Amino acid sequence: MSDVGLQAPAEPAEPAESGKAAGAPAIDWRPNDPATLADPYALFSRMRDADPCHWSPRLKSWVLTRYDDVKAVLLDGSLSSDRLRPFFATMPAPERGRIVDIVRYLSLWMVFTDPPEHTRLRRLTGRVFHARRMQGMRPVAERIAERLLDDIEREQRPGEPWDVIARYAGPLPCLVIMALLGVPDEALPRMKRWSDDMALFIGSARTSAEKYDTAEAATQAMAGFFRELIAERRTAPRDDLLSELVALREPLTDSSPGGDEDRLSDDELVASCILLLFAGHETTTNHIANGLHALMHWPEQMALLAADPALARDAVEELLRYDGPSGTQVRIVTQAHTLHGRALQTGERVFLMLNAANRDPRAYAEPDRLDLHRDGPPHLSFGFGAHICLGFPLARTEGQVAFAALLRRFPRLRPAGPAPVWINSLVFRGMHSLPVVAG
Repeated sequence: MSDVGLQAPAEPAEPAESGKAAGAPAIDWRPNDPATLADPYALFSRMRDADPCHWSPRLKSWVLTRYDDVKAVLLDGSLSSDRLRPFFATMPAPERGRIVDIVRYLSLWMVFTDPPEHTRLRRLTGRVFHARRMQGMRPVAERIAERLLDDIEREQRPGEPWDVIARYAGPLPCLVIMALLGVPDEALPRMKRWSDDMALFIGSARTSAEKYDTAEAATQAMAGFFRELIAERRTAPRDDLLSELVALREPLTDSSPGGDEDRLSDDELVASCILLLFAGHETTTNHIANGLHALMHWPEQMALLAADPALARDAVEELLRYDGPSGTQVRIVTQAHTLHGRALQTGERVFLMLNAANRDPRAYAEPDRLDLHRDGPPHLSFGFGAHICLGFPLARTEGQVAFAALLRRFPRLRPAGPAPVWINSLVFRGMHSLPVVAG
């Protein structure tokens, strides 16, 4: 699970703007180019060395690629994470009218808020969504992984390719989050469909009104689903996270919205459930798939993990560093300043390229090599500082379970078919499908 954000639409290249890229090396970064989506790391290397604070005319934003720079901004509370409301405010009224519920709920996601609102939401949800509870989901994740693998072994013919995303990496984290919240398993197809439709707006470039309509309909449907569950938990609480979120109360604080106690409003409850379900499985799905993709291209490392499941803890950290599931986090400049000779002005956006930072040779020796025994500084795939991913303990647990179980059943997996097609997104780093075959 990780931070999510809106991807700016790709636009035709423009002349360098005064005070922006003037005098900077000519780096033509085309985020939507299929070759760049498949392998952005060579270009990231050029950007780190020649233009570490890069002005992108296509994104109309600054782009940071060095580890120390990205980490410093993640820790800098003076830059704002409240980037949705300004984005929504600039949209033409007819366009904004198509996404009323997207605006309503996504504006309440803590990843898009600043203190004191962010502090309050994180404190409240953190009361029940804590590391002990998430780590306690390991037996649930193990049961789900084994069940999915049982189905694959039973249904696949020897030597027949199968899509590891559709059959394993996709449903596993979704089912874990559903179990945590108390959502019945039979809702999986709907949850996946709604989440995928929402991702058209949250993680993809704005390319058509139809995508707005699809994402809005999915948001309405998921919100309605959770409103019904919330009403049920109020009258008949269960032993699940949703019941605890509904019952959560704290003494009144200065940041409380009113009354003599602080609690999540109905809209905040719905928004929190949507965030946990959406962010809680989209990025973990991509982590598992990206990790397996990397292992298959470094077979000696895959053999190490298959032979020693105890290595899964370290393997997950290295796989998150090597090709993590979150492409970027975004911040808004609130105070004009300079960085690497560039003048960043108030209101401008800064794209923090997490995977570029995770491959910085200033932070890691031989960063383009997969090494499951690697030492080094912590990767930035979960973010850092106040906005570090709330669910990172669960994501780590799921990854450890997923790789160990998969390689115990299929220790010599290999790619099948043509090279995978990567998702056209700056926010999510992942593939549409990953066909594999047992070696």
